[in-house]
Amino acid sequence: SGRVVAVEALARWEHPGRGLIPPLKFIPVAEETGQIEAIGSWVLNQALGQVAQWRASGFGELRVAVNMSAHQMRGDAFVNEVANGLQRRGLPGDALELEITESVAMRDPVRTGVLLRQLRGLGVALAIDDFGTGYSSLAYLKQLPLSCLKLDRSFVMDIEHDPNDAAISAAAIQLAHSLGLAVVAEGVENTAQMEYLRG
Repeated sequence: SGRVVAVEALARWEHPGRGLIPPLKFIPVAEETGQIEAIGSWVLNQALGQVAQWRASGFGELRVAVNMSAHQMRGDAFVNEVANGLQRRGLPGDALELEITESVAMRDPVRTGVLLRQLRGLGVALAIDDFGTGYSSLAYLKQLPLSCLKLDRSFVMDIEHDPNDAAISAAAIQLAHSLGLAVVAEGVENTAQMEYLRG
């Protein structure tokens, strides 16, 4: 179809005694203990390696989406890390999509804008994740070099029953399309939700 298909890398941490631990539990601990940058680098490296394998196997349009932490965005070396990772594997920038949450993007919108423009310069796609759950300024949002807006699952779960969720989703989709952004609705679990969103 000529469209890029995005595959999102879902991180889980495995504890020997407790099994898989979801990101909502281990990421805050990793941030507190200063390990998040090392974990983020490992995830980025693994994701780029995997998408390189998929593309070499004939899936040339696949893109992998990786979440960025606030700590990664503070470091000046992050853009170089991304550039070097792409180059090492012979990947174009469009093989990677980096996701940043709305609340993280708005902590320091000027710094965020500079960093995101540098990443866009590499050809990397950029997405605002969990849109609608933070407190973003639309004035800043329009200045960010984004390619995608990801509508938070909390608005999608009851979209076919709750008129407020439906109204918020419709407004977010219209806003994104007006800004020329792709939209991804997270948490779609049934045909009714999918058809409602398509409509």
